[in-house]
Amino acid sequence: MKLAGAAALRYLARPDPGKAGLLIHGADAMRVALRRQEAILALIGPEGEAEMRLQRMSGAELRKDPALLSDAMRAQGFFPGPRVAFLEDATDGLADTVAAALTDWRPGDASLVVTAGLLPARSALRKLFEGHAAACAIALYDDPPGREEIETELGRAGLSEPSREGMAALMALGRSLGPGDFRQTVEKLALYKLSDPTPASADDVAAVAPAATEAELDEVLDAVAEADTRALGPLLRRIEAQGVAPVTLCIGATRHFRQLHAAASAPGGPSEGVATLKPPVFGPRRDRIVRQAQVWGAIRLEQALAMLIDTDLTLRSASAAPAMATMERTLIRLAMLGAR
Repeated sequence: MKLAGAAALRYLARPDPGKAGLLIHGADAMRVALRRQEAILALIGPEGEAEMRLQRMSGAELRKDPALLSDAMRAQGFFPGPRVAFLEDATDGLADTVAAALTDWRPGDASLVVTAGLLPARSALRKLFEGHAAACAIALYDDPPGREEIETELGRAGLSEPSREGMAALMALGRSLGPGDFRQTVEKLALYKLSDPTPASADDVAAVAPAATEAELDEVLDAVAEADTRALGPLLRRIEAQGVAPVTLCIGATRHFRQLHAAASAPGGPSEGVATLKPPVFGPRRDRIVRQAQVWGAIRLEQALAMLIDTDLTLRSASAAPAMATMERTLIRLAMLGAR
């Protein structure tokens, strides 16, 4: 069985103990780990690991000893209660071993929870779980959390419904932070609002939000790639005031222009090349990268990457030049190159 969207999130919060197995896969390891923790906690409870009702194994361990998985699913523990056999970093090479364990599963055996990187539709492991009557597969993509998911995080942290402005601020924050950072921010908000019965406001969210988000770095890089020199100056002042290091800015710029170069260099052009990017890019961000790659072209992007590599070497050397001024000059030169 294959689950997606809200149905997948509801299942992860309350997995069916009568099912033999659950596959969770995705490109973002943190996102997969958080959802895996949630599912296992729901299956065995908060004391399950302490009572040795959880057995972990890696894909490498299972390749060395294929019988390890079946033994873990049938083993009986010292404490009563449901059990979980957790297989981490699985690959298609283990599909036959996992299939045998699912075939031998009987009610009362341990539930199997498997995690993997993002698997393509033709993946043998993914097909196994999606086609099995007593198992299900859930793919996690880098989509921002929706309202229902944010409300679940708020409930887990013990927070009541925020104000309308507060919810809007949280949804905006969810689009700019990774899942782990967003969950930590919600936990900080819960501590910030401790003993305060009023709904969380946008100001409350701003008070606990990280100083500089990934979205603000993206704004700078988009301004550079789109030759928006008028917006570039104020954006640079803002992230500098927030303490973003020049090296961090250089690494982010290099990563962004490498993405553009990979898209622009694809045989089918940027529209097809963007589909090969890792991690995958979706929605409006995908369209923006396609437009930027089309405007720049592979040759100018190679020139941009050479400039960034030279700047990175300067920043990491014993040069007496001011680091932020050096980085700003490079970004301005890149913006001017993009405007030609």
